[in-house]
Amino acid sequence: MVGLLGNTAITKSANAEKSNNAVASSANKVNQQITKDQTTDNQSTTNEHILVRGKKNDNILTQNTGVSLMPQDIMHTPQNINLVPAKIMEEQNVKSLDEALKNVPGVTSSVGEGRGGMSGNQFLIRGFQAQNDIYEDGLRDFGVYSRDSFNYENVVVIKGPSSSVFGNGTTGGAINVVTKKPILKDQYKAEFTGGNGDYYRGTFDLNKQINDNIAVRMEGMANSNNVVGRDNLYSHRWGLAPSIAFGLGTDLSYVLQFVHQQDDRIPDYGVPVITKPGHTIGKPATEYGIRRGNWYGNKMDKDQTQDNQVTGRLTYNITPDIVIHNDTRYGNYQRQFSVTRPKCTPADCSNPYFDGRPQDAIIQTAGPSPYEQSTWSFQNVLSTIANFNTSFIKHQLTAGVDIAYAHESRHYGQFSASLPNNNLVHPTDAIDYPIHIMPGDPNSKVGDPSRRYGHSRDVGVFLYDQIWFTKAWSIKGGFRYDNWEAFYNTQGGKSFTTHRMSTNDNVFNPTVSLLFNPDENQAYYFTWSSSTTPLGMYLTNSYAPMKDGQNGMKPEKSHLYELGGKWSLLNQRLGLTASLFHLEKSNQMVSDPLSGAVTSTGDKGYNQGIELGISGNITNNWSVYGAFAAYHSKVTGSLTPNVKGNRMFYVPSHQGNLWTTYNIMPNTPFNLLIGGGVTWRGPVYLNNRNNAKVPSNVTIDAMLSHKFDDHWKVSFNIYNLTNRLNYDSLFSNRVTPSNGRAFMFSLNMLE
Repeated sequence: MVGLLGNTAITKSANAEKSNNAVASSANKVNQQITKDQTTDNQSTTNEHILVRGKKNDNILTQNTGVSLMPQDIMHTPQNINLVPAKIMEEQNVKSLDEALKNVPGVTSSVGEGRGGMSGNQFLIRGFQAQNDIYEDGLRDFGVYSRDSFNYENVVVIKGPSSSVFGNGTTGGAINVVTKKPILKDQYKAEFTGGNGDYYRGTFDLNKQINDNIAVRMEGMANSNNVVGRDNLYSHRWGLAPSIAFGLGTDLSYVLQFVHQQDDRIPDYGVPVITKPGHTIGKPATEYGIRRGNWYGNKMDKDQTQDNQVTGRLTYNITPDIVIHNDTRYGNYQRQFSVTRPKCTPADCSNPYFDGRPQDAIIQTAGPSPYEQSTWSFQNVLSTIANFNTSFIKHQLTAGVDIAYAHESRHYGQFSASLPNNNLVHPTDAIDYPIHIMPGDPNSKVGDPSRRYGHSRDVGVFLYDQIWFTKAWSIKGGFRYDNWEAFYNTQGGKSFTTHRMSTNDNVFNPTVSLLFNPDENQAYYFTWSSSTTPLGMYLTNSYAPMKDGQNGMKPEKSHLYELGGKWSLLNQRLGLTASLFHLEKSNQMVSDPLSGAVTSTGDKGYNQGIELGISGNITNNWSVYGAFAAYHSKVTGSLTPNVKGNRMFYVPSHQGNLWTTYNIMPNTPFNLLIGGGVTWRGPVYLNNRNNAKVPSNVTIDAMLSHKFDDHWKVSFNIYNLTNRLNYDSLFSNRVTPSNGRAFMFSLNMLE
C-alpha cells in the first residue's frame, strides 16, 4: 500500500504534460487530477509535494494521502482527511508523531492505554481506539514505540471507518505517515536545535542523484531531552533512514527503504485523578494544588526500544491507464519495559490530603510486571488500478490482495521486592531503594506467568470501483473481505496451566460514496463505510491481547455516515472543508481498567458532529492552517449499570487549532517569518460513568525565523507561551501534565 499512486507518480513528464491538457469530460478531468497526483506523488520522489501551476501549494486539498489504494487527491476523496504538511512541521519544529497530531482535532493521546500497561504512541480518533491504526506509506506499523518524525514528509489522518482500505480496525480512522524518499536532484540539509529542559537535537537529510533514474537518500537524527515542567523524565534516541530508488521518471520503478530508531526513555504515567470529599466528579490531583512536576515512578522504570523496518515498493505503469503496485515490509521490534502506575485511593491518599494531613497522603505504586518484548511482522500488498470505459461510463477500478503476519513473544520478570509506596505531595524517586528486576520464576506459584507468545494472520482481498455517470456525478463503492486468525499462549512452568486461546473470523466490510464535482474547485460527497475489529487485533500493543473466556466473542462493528464539501479558492491557493458525520459503534469490547483484558462485549455508542478545516495562502505572504470540531457523543447501551445516556469518554464537546505565519520582506536581507497559533480542547470525561473529568486545554505557541541567504536559517520557537497547566495523555484514573513553557533555537543549513 505504500505510496501506491504516490509511486505511480513516476509518470513520464510527457505523459504529465499530456494529462494536464486533457479537458474533454468530467471523467477526463478527474483522470487529469489523478495524473497530477501521480506526478505529484512521484515528485514526492522529486521533492515537490504537489504540482499545481508548477509550484508548491499550501492548500492541502491538492495533495494526496500517500496510500496507494486511495489514488486521488484529498479534494476528490469522499472522506474527511486532515493532512499536516512538511511546511507546518518545519515551522513548528515538530519532532515526533505525537507533536504533529496536535494539529488534528479529534485525535487524543492516551497514557499507557495499550489496554493495561503498554506505552509508546497510543491514540484515539474521534473517541475510538486507534492504537493499531498507525501506518507508514500505507503499510501497518506493528511496533510499540514513540515515533520520531525525522524522516517524515507529512502526516495524514483519514477520519472514519476505513476497513475497506486498511483491513481490520480503523474504527475512528487511520493515521498514515508519508516518509521521505529519494528524488532526482542533489540536496543537503542539516539542523541543530537547543533549548531549555536540556534539549539537544541534530538532524540531517542528504539526497544524491546518481544518474537520470537512480537516486539515494539518507536521513539521520540524534535527540536528548528532559521534559520541561516534569521531574526525572528524559528521552535519548537516535535514528537512521537510508533509501535508494531505481527507475525514477520511468514506467518501472523500485524504492528500497530502511529505517532504524533506538530510544531510551522514562515512561510518564502522570498524576492520579482524585475526588474531593463531597464531590462526585474526580479531577487531576494537580487541579488541587499538587505540583505539575510530581513524578511517582521509581529507578526501575524504563522504556527501551529498537525498531527496524525494511520496505520495498515496486510500481509498474503497464499503460497510461493501468498501474500495478507491490509493496512489502518486514519489521523487527525489540523492547524492554517497566513502569510504575500511581493509584490514589480515598482512604489512604485523597482523604488525608483534603483533611490537611499531606504527610499521610500515600500513593500506592503498582504496575504491570516488567517484560522484554520481541516482535516481527511481514506485510505484502499487491494491487492494480485501472482506468477504462464501458460505453459512455468512465471507471477507475482498484483491486488486490493484502497479506499480513505478526509474531510476538514476551518474557516477564519480577521485582526483587515490593515497590515502595510514595507520598502524593512530596514523592521520592526511590533511587536508593534496594530493588532490582529478576527473571521470571517458572516454578513460582505467585505472580505472572513468565512467558507469553502469539501470532496474528490476515489475508484480505479488496475491490472497488468509481463510476462517472455524467460530467459531475459519480459513485464509488466496493468491499474488502478478510480472513483473520489470532493465537495467543501463556506459559507458566510447573505451577501454571498453559492457556492457549485462538480466534478465526471471516470479515466483510463494504463502503459506498456518492460524489458531485461541478468543477475542479469544489467537491461534495456522501459516504457510508464500515469497519470491524476482531479479538486479538491488538496483539503487539496490548498487555493482554487474549484471555480465557473470550472464545465466541463477536468482533466490534462500526458504521459511518458522512456528508461533506471541499472548496479550493483564490486560484487554488486556499482550501476549505466542512463535514457532518455520525459514527456509531456496536458490540464494543469492555476492558478491565487495571489488567487491560477484554472481559465482555456488547456496549454501544455514537459520536457525531461537524468538522471544519482551512489551509493555504490568503496572500502570497500570509498562510493559514487550522481546523475545528464540535462533537456530541452518547453511550446508547452498556453492560455497566447507570451509564446509558452518558457522554462517551475521551470525546470533548469541541476542539480546534489555528496556525498562521506572515513573511515580512521576503527575498531581501531583512526577511522575517513570524507566526503563531493556538490549540484548544474542551473538558473530557475519562470513563463512561462520567465521574472523572479533565479540564479544558489551551496552548499558545509562537515562532520567528530569518534566512541569511539561500543556505542558512535561524529560528526560534516558544511553546505554551502562558505556561498554562494542560494535559496531554489521558487514562481512566490518571493523566499526564503537558510540558511547561519551553523554547528552542535552531540553526539550519539549507540545500
